[in-house]
Formats: sequence, C-alpha cells, structure tokens
Amino acid sequence: MGIRGLMSFVEDHSNEFFTDLKLRDTKIVIDGYALFHRLSFNSNLELRYGGDYDSFADIVQNFFESLFACNICPYVVLDGGCDISDKKLTTLKDRAREKIQMAHSLSVGGSGYVCPLLIREVFIQVLIKLQVCFVQCFSEADRDIMTLANHWNCPVLSSDSDFCIFDLKTGFCPLNSFQWRNINTIKGTQNYIPAKCFSLDAFCHHFSNMNKALLPLFAVLCGNDHINLPIMETFLSKARLPLGATSSKGRRHHRILGLLNWLSHFANPTEALDNVLKYLPKKDRENVKELLCGSMEEYQQSRVKLQDFFQCGTYACPDALNLGLPEWVLVALAKGQLSPFISDALVLRRTILHTQVENMQQPNAHRISQPIRQIIYGLLLNASPHLDKTSRNALPPQPLAFSEMERINKNIKTSIIDAVELAKDHSDLSKLTELSLRRRQMLLLETLKVKQTILEPIPASLKLPVAVSCYWLQHTETKTKLHHLQSLLLAMLMGPLTAIINSPGKEELQEDGAKMLYAEFQRVKVQTRLGTRLDLDTAHIFCQWQSCLQMGMYLNQLLSTPLPEPDLTRLYSGSLVHGLCQQLLASTSVESLLSMCPEAKQLYEHLFNATRSYAPTEIFLPKGKSNSKKKRQKKQNTSCSKNRGRTTAHTKCWYKGNNRFGLLMVENLEEHSEASDLE
Repeated sequence: MGIRGLMSFVEDHSNEFFTDLKLRDTKIVIDGYALFHRLSFNSNLELRYGGDYDSFADIVQNFFESLFACNICPYVVLDGGCDISDKKLTTLKDRAREKIQMAHSLSVGGSGYVCPLLIREVFIQVLIKLQVCFVQCFSEADRDIMTLANHWNCPVLSSDSDFCIFDLKTGFCPLNSFQWRNINTIKGTQNYIPAKCFSLDAFCHHFSNMNKALLPLFAVLCGNDHINLPIMETFLSKARLPLGATSSKGRRHHRILGLLNWLSHFANPTEALDNVLKYLPKKDRENVKELLCGSMEEYQQSRVKLQDFFQCGTYACPDALNLGLPEWVLVALAKGQLSPFISDALVLRRTILHTQVENMQQPNAHRISQPIRQIIYGLLLNASPHLDKTSRNALPPQPLAFSEMERINKNIKTSIIDAVELAKDHSDLSKLTELSLRRRQMLLLETLKVKQTILEPIPASLKLPVAVSCYWLQHTETKTKLHHLQSLLLAMLMGPLTAIINSPGKEELQEDGAKMLYAEFQRVKVQTRLGTRLDLDTAHIFCQWQSCLQMGMYLNQLLSTPLPEPDLTRLYSGSLVHGLCQQLLASTSVESLLSMCPEAKQLYEHLFNATRSYAPTEIFLPKGKSNSKKKRQKKQNTSCSKNRGRTTAHTKCWYKGNNRFGLLMVENLEEHSEASDLE
C-alpha cells in the first residue's frame, strides 16, 4: 500500500510531526520489502549489470550488525503474494510499466531504480545466515506489521506512507532518517542509532485535533494502492477544500493539505463519509460507499497473530486457511521456502515476470525459462478444489491455463500459458513431499534436460547453477558465446575462493593463491564500474541465465530441494561477469587467470566439462568459422565428415595459439557433435 505524496508531505513538516529517537534496547518490526529496496537503491550499488549480489549481501549484513550492536532485536516481515481479491492489479500494472521505463533508461546509460531479479532471495539468505527472525505473509504485510508492533509495543521501520495512517502505539521510523551507518554512544558504553519517529498525535493536533479514526478515509480519498476511483475527482472538484498554508510540492501536496483540513471539521468517519457522498450522483453513492468502506478496513487490526509464528512457529492466516491449501505449502510460504510467485500461481493462476535491465528490442528474457514455469504450473494444477472458483474468474475457462504478465517491447501484456500435465503421482500437491528424493530429483533434472551423471563431480552447492546453465546453453535463442560461459563459470568460483581463504586448515600457499585470484576478481569488478558502457546483447544473455536460475530455484523449492539451494550471495556478481567478458574478449585467458590458484583451476575444469556437452558446438569455434560450419552442415554427409575433421584440427591449433581454456572441448568436437544430434 502507499499514499503518493504523503511521505514527502510529512517530511516537509519534520519538526512538527517527528520526534528524535536514540534507538537501542528494543524490539523493532521491519518492513522487509521496504528495507531491501532501500538498501539496494541507497548504497551506491551497480544496477546495470543484473546485480552485484555479494556487495548487496555485505550491506544487508552490515545493517543488521548495526542493530545488534545497539541491542535492537529485529523481526522482519515480508510481503507475500497478491491479495486474493486482486484489487491491486491496476497498481501492479502501472508499476510494471514504470519499471520497464527505468530498466530501459539504465540500459542506455541513463538513471533509474530496478531491483536485480534475485534480490529478494539474496536478502532471505542473509537473514537465515544471520539468524534474523523473519516471516513471509500470505499476502500484503502492512496490517500484520501494525498488529505485531502494537502487540509488542515497539516501533515499525519502513518507508511506506501507510504507516502514517495506522494507529501505532510506539510510532513509525522512516528508513530515510534511520542512521544505521552512524552509531552513537551514550556515556561511552551504550550504543544507539539516531532515528526519527512519526507522531500521529502531533499530526492530528496540527489539523485542529482531528479524530485519528478519520485518517483511513483520508487515505482512500487521496488514493492508495488499493483504490483510485475516477469518480472521486467529482468530489474533489466540487468540494471546496480549504488549503491553509501553500505547499511547495505542487498539486499533490495541495490535495493532501486540503483534504486534511476539510476532514478535520467532522467528528467521525460516518459523518465525513456522508458528506463526501453528497457531492456524487445518487446512482453512484451506494457503490462508492461500499468500495470506500471496504478499503478503509485495510487500516484496521489484522486477524493474523505473527507473535505466534515468532514464538511457536505457527502461522494461521484465515484467508489462506479458507483456500484449503496443503499444510506443507502454507508452512513453506510462511518460512520463505516458497516464493510469492508460487502463491500467485496457486491463488490467482497469474504470475508477474519482472523486467530486468535487458535489450528492450528483443523478446523478454523470461521467454527462455517458460518450459520450467509450465512444469511448475503443472505441479500446482490440482492444489485445492476451493481455488477453482477463485482463480477461474480471472481466466477463460481453460483447465490448464495460467496467465503471465510480461514485457512486450516497452509495454506489458498478459499471455496465456498452458501448464504441462504431469503423471498422477506428481499431480497431487498435498502428496508432493511424499515422493522419494530420487523421483523429485529426476523431475527437476528432466525439466532442465540434464543427466545426473554430469553433476557428479560438481560440489553440492553448485549442482543447481550448473544444471541451470546446461539448460540455458541448450536454447539457441540465447546466442551464448564462449566468453559468456567462461565468465559465468569463473564468477561461480567466488564462493569456493572465500571458503579457501577463510578455512583455517589450508596451507599458506593455497591460501595465498586464492587471495590473489580473489583480489584480481575484485579489481575487475571495480574497473567495470568505472564508466564501462553496457553491452546490451551480453546483458540480455545474462538476464536470460538469471531467469533460468530463478525458475530453476522455484521448481527446486517446490520439490522440497532435491538439489541443495545455492548460496546466491557469492554465485553471481554482474560487474564481475561483465568485466570478465570484456577481458576475455581482449587479451586475458582463463588459463592465465587461474594459474595463480590450482584449486580454483581444477574446480573450473569440472564446471566447464559439465556444461560443455550441452553447449552448441558453434560457440567453441574461432570467430568467422561458425557461419562457414553451418553452411558445411548443409552438404552431403561424406563431405560434412571430412570438413568436421579439418575444423577440429584447425580449432585445436587456434585454441593453443590463443591460450584459451576450452582445448579439452575441441579435442572431442566431432564426437560431441554426433552426441548432440542424438540428444
């Protein structure tokens, strides 16, 4: 939720509406969605290259360590899926369009704020690592946050202006004045974080001691994420709203000021609402009254008791329970083990595919992962008979149909996608966890079109990313080149390098080599950020890979992780991957990079060998040879066989001359080509 313009309005009156706090020795309820957006956009992170997840993870860790240093106990509450009523659909579409425009701006060197695709998953992984208590609500979290904070008599930390409307006992601390990087000390021993706390009493006092109960009506008249009735313009144009003092922020602040002054003349919401309806045509009054009253309910206490989840591990949401979903699904959603993407698909049969900083002239990057999503939808088809009445209202009467909100050029479109019908033992969601590990792993790998034997030499933490990379390589529309694959695999070494450096049992020589390679990777990252122009085609290719990884992770989670979940915080760094691409295209070779760390070199060989058999042979050919090879493949088989032999010999020499990793691949190029044809 959110009331546009209200946050900047109250901040313009900071001295009147806010009190200074020295925050320490307290619980605090944190709006998780607001926090990870704030940390992503206000920490000088690179947003063009698809996410520097390692840097973001470090910032999140620093944030919570600041809280711990002041004896502040955080409880993070995350939004879940869309509300079952789907009343925010118009707002979601508007925001999706805005995000496309900002992503386009970033892609051509402009400014903008677009969260990297996996930022939420990275955030949750850091919370788990730091043992920070968190919950993922079934739908929007604002009311649950307010109810929990009032139960515990502690403040709320957010940037959502709706918390200026909620009647919070201990107040609301805006994120933009929460100085967590500036810890102060009282008497040299007690740490605190300087913050500001919004005072609802001071706010109402400023407007002639208006009744707090009028504020929800103010919010819906102003227009929030849930309601924005065009007919309310009739009321606003006819009612003579007293402006009071002039505002410097234009029309929106004038409207806020006028509405608050007008409402302050009424004793209660009923009287005020009756006066609003007088300005509307009689035929519209009853319908508008119903809509306004329904939206005002969003500011009342929630029936969900999050304290029960944090104290006993039980999460009971009446809306979720009424849907008759399997118990294991509800538990996994509350623990963040399943994404809101899954609950949207379950409840609404509609999902949102978030735009990345990609090439807007190409089909959106999520197209490549559609077959994975179709398997996910197939697993969710028969979740509960209660859902049929709910979700079919939004879709044509097609039993397998799901809708996807996706980018088409620079706009959004809803596409209808059919789920894949699965075998009977996979079609009952309530019994999905009862399938053996082998069966669940088999379904995952069959979806990704990867053989299990390929993954045997791969460390457990990298099995899923490697499997996803194999899937990605098999799709020719990715237009992947050798240096793209090499850069991606090199970046996957960051986690193992960190483990070597931090392992006390490693020999000094091994540790020094790992430190040198780690330092080189950091240098590449920094160099990339210093004004390097974004290669749009490369960016699009890695956006496709991230989409495959995201959907691969969601399927893996839905199948109760038959493969270990990868540590995203050290798996992909956009600045590093793009920087390595540029270096490999110039003069640097993989072999020379890895020569300083034999352990990393050996692991890279395993990763490369696992992915090579799924890559099209063209990516291993020298420049200019790929097109000629395609032409040769059109000739007769005997001629093709001879040419293939000559190409192999020529390519082997080319790799030696260029000192590139990949020699192992081309030695078996002919054999691989035949195997690929069979597959």
